[in-house]
Amino acid sequence: MSKNLIIVESPAKSKTIGRFLGKNYEVMASNGHVRDLPKSQMGFDAEHDFEPKYITIRGKGELLASLRKEVKKADKIYLATDPDREGEAISWHLVSALNLDPKKTSRITFNEITKNAVKQSLKESRDIDMDLVNAQQARRVLDRMVGYSISPLLWAKVKRGLSAGRVQSVALRIIADREREIDEFIPKEFWTIEADFSVDSTKKMLTAKYYGKDGKDELDSEEEAKKVVKELNGATYTVEEIKKGERTKKAPLPFTTSTLQQECAKVLNFPTRKTMQIAQQLYEGVTVKGHGTIGLITYLRTDSTRISDEADAACKEYILNNHGKDFVTDKEQKKTSGKNIQDAHEAIRPTYVDITPAQVKDSLSRDQYRLYQLIWKRFVASRMSAAVYDTVSVKIEANGHHFTSSGSSLKFQGFLAVYQDGEDKAETNPVLTKLKENEKLKLNELKSEQHFTQPPAHFTEASLVKALEELGIGRPSTYAPTITTIISRRYVTKEKKNIFMTELGEVVNKIMVEEFPGIVDVNFTATMEALLDDVADGNVEWKTVIRNFYPDLKEAVDKAEETLEKVEIHDEETDIVCEECGRNMVIKYGPHGKFLACPGFPECKNTKPYFEKIGVKCPKCGGEIVIKRTKKGRPYYGCENYPECDVMTWQRPSGEKCPKCGNLLVHKGNKLACSDDKCGYVSDKA
Repeated sequence: MSKNLIIVESPAKSKTIGRFLGKNYEVMASNGHVRDLPKSQMGFDAEHDFEPKYITIRGKGELLASLRKEVKKADKIYLATDPDREGEAISWHLVSALNLDPKKTSRITFNEITKNAVKQSLKESRDIDMDLVNAQQARRVLDRMVGYSISPLLWAKVKRGLSAGRVQSVALRIIADREREIDEFIPKEFWTIEADFSVDSTKKMLTAKYYGKDGKDELDSEEEAKKVVKELNGATYTVEEIKKGERTKKAPLPFTTSTLQQECAKVLNFPTRKTMQIAQQLYEGVTVKGHGTIGLITYLRTDSTRISDEADAACKEYILNNHGKDFVTDKEQKKTSGKNIQDAHEAIRPTYVDITPAQVKDSLSRDQYRLYQLIWKRFVASRMSAAVYDTVSVKIEANGHHFTSSGSSLKFQGFLAVYQDGEDKAETNPVLTKLKENEKLKLNELKSEQHFTQPPAHFTEASLVKALEELGIGRPSTYAPTITTIISRRYVTKEKKNIFMTELGEVVNKIMVEEFPGIVDVNFTATMEALLDDVADGNVEWKTVIRNFYPDLKEAVDKAEETLEKVEIHDEETDIVCEECGRNMVIKYGPHGKFLACPGFPECKNTKPYFEKIGVKCPKCGGEIVIKRTKKGRPYYGCENYPECDVMTWQRPSGEKCPKCGNLLVHKGNKLACSDDKCGYVSDKA
């Protein structure tokens, strides 16, 4: 009997696949990549058409030796690494590292680790797709070019340990641009009016919102609000119009990598990295009571929402049996996008829809269960009918002014029977359905309230992933490592769910924007991703991309080495005396910014917070306003006499007081604004 060797990436995957195949199949794992560019050098030869120089990864020698032994015994070798560019490249490297005979070596891929999928892939084995390999080579060389060219510059000009990256630097710029928008945002005042009515026919309350007069529905000041209230005094309130209708809410699409990361961040509070780690475990296989070791979900790196015909039919049969025919959709939803969606994979879905979350709960960790439940529910919901709501909208008139009140009630659950995203709650005030046109209403109270427009929200991991996807920056496999890198490098910090720039991140971003504008240009990076897609499709030769990119990068690096001044983050001596040894303390730079340390380290390990004065006096107590930082490194401005004095602002104070209320004026772009948003004072003088 012939012997077959299947090589996968992970031991968990090999264990799962081993269950499906007979004794004439041996399944082994490569534990990821076996060859890579050397860490000690650029890794390609610019003088010889950018040919990569691959070496065996340190520590892989013993593993490769054991693989070679099995290769010699095998009549046929199947390379079953992950079904993407990275997996294709790993298979290609295995061919070289193991010196595999092309005549007895084949590539197989499967989107889900099930018996049928694996056996079908063996029937459809193929040669390695060099277009996919070359797309991965192009990305690897491009990333190495950027990282190994610019990172040493940051070490020399700022501090060691920093890094730049083709995708991470763009992500950092996107965050920095958002922070600047927030800092420069000037709130705009507006007012709302609500009316509370008694309805005689029901003896219940009805609240309606002011809708305007003569086409104007915005109230920009308290004076305008008071004027409206005055005109409404003694007015007769009449139900002018009642509209009843129906609206539907479509079922959600099944998860892609991006939408899974976003939903997990919002619903489960998972960082992107954790989401991918747990999804990888569910994909590669877990031991489930009654089933053995099985892969519970399909491949986790995808930007497609396509579902196979078999999975679609199985899901609809499950819905029919458990919810009824009215809950089964007869429409196919598709993702609309201007981008070239890589449709080689399906969306992320359970491999067996009849294995419900409840059945596997006892076999999974808490986090594995929560993630599987989310994926399972989303997939089942995607094959269900839309939810249907009854809607009612009422318009109320008084002295030419209009108020509106509306609501909806759930008429048919549809997909909501399985999946709710927190935005699906809808309740109609029963009063609305009882009203009649021309009915007079009794006013109980008019309430006017001041509001201010809000700045853009700080990025969270979820919203950053969404922005990267919409802008075409990176691909499903890059979102999590990109965010992980900029957090681990201390370029940004997280407080609760929000992402903020650190002082170090601001320094690095400033250098990148000024010295390497092309690298951190969003459009350029998106275009580069599209070019890599063209390489994968076989439309562009991969070295053409490299040849066109390298000269401009080298020119920018050479120029920056000559012109860029060293950023002074050094041990600056202060007049603050160390109370433990009497030396003058120095300013050091740590992960979250500057701090005071004794120069006698390691003999004296005394450290203190460093508060940098900005030359502005506190308007409350006359002390100095200094730059402080939260525990996570986010900068703010506060009085040196805290906690006795609680003056604090996120924006840099100007030193001038607000002529309106006496608070500090702070810089917001090219304007000065009062630090108290409720005051609303703005000056054009910056």
